[in-house]
Amino acid sequence: MLENAYKVSSRSNNKIQIKVLPGHFATSHSHINFYLDMTRLKVGQREAREVASTMAQHYQYNKPVDSIICMDGCYAIGAFLAEQLSDAGVMSMNAHQSIYIIEPEFDSNGQMIFRDNIQPMVRGKNIVLLLASATTGKTIARSLECIRYYGGIIQGISAIFSAADTIDGNEIHSIFHTDDFESYQSYPPHDCPFCHAGQKIDAIVNNYGYSQL
Repeated sequence: MLENAYKVSSRSNNKIQIKVLPGHFATSHSHINFYLDMTRLKVGQREAREVASTMAQHYQYNKPVDSIICMDGCYAIGAFLAEQLSDAGVMSMNAHQSIYIIEPEFDSNGQMIFRDNIQPMVRGKNIVLLLASATTGKTIARSLECIRYYGGIIQGISAIFSAADTIDGNEIHSIFHTDDFESYQSYPPHDCPFCHAGQKIDAIVNNYGYSQL
C-alpha cells in the first residue's frame, strides 16, 4: 500500500505537503478511497508551524480568540497558532491575556465533556475549533454542540483537510479540500461500491493514523 503513496502540496502554502494513499479505507463514519496521512503536519516542528501560519490568516485581523480547542492530536499546531495570533496582536478577553490550548475529554459513552477545571477556559470564551480532518462533518457537529453547551462562543473552525465548506452555518477553513485530490470519494458503509464489488478494506483509519488489515 505504501508504495502507491504520493504527496500533494497545498494551494495556499506550497511548503505544506500531505501524503496521499489511494485504496479502500474505513473510518468510524464512512468508507473513503484516499487516506490522507497528516502525521508530519501534526508532530513535525517546521510542518506544524507552517500549518499554523496559514490557519492564522483567517483570524489575525477581525476575530478575538481566547481558547483553541484541539482535536485529533493537533496540540503542536494549536500552540503555534496561539503564538502566531498573539504575535499578530489578536485580542484576547482572558484576564491573563493568554490564549488557552485545551482538549475535550470523552466519557465511556463517547460523549465530549470538559472537566470543572477546564470549563472556565470555555465558558464565555471566544473559541477556535482545530481539527485534523472532517469527512462527514459529524465530529465537527458534535464538537460545536459540546462547546455551546459549556457556553463557548464559536469564532472559527480550522482543519488541515475538510470535505465540507460549512456546517451549522459556520465556515470551515481548511488547508486541503476534496478538490485537491482527484476523484476523492466518501461513502456510507452500507453503500460503499468497493464493498459491493468485493474489494477488501486496506486499513482502518482515523485522525491518529491507520492499521492495515
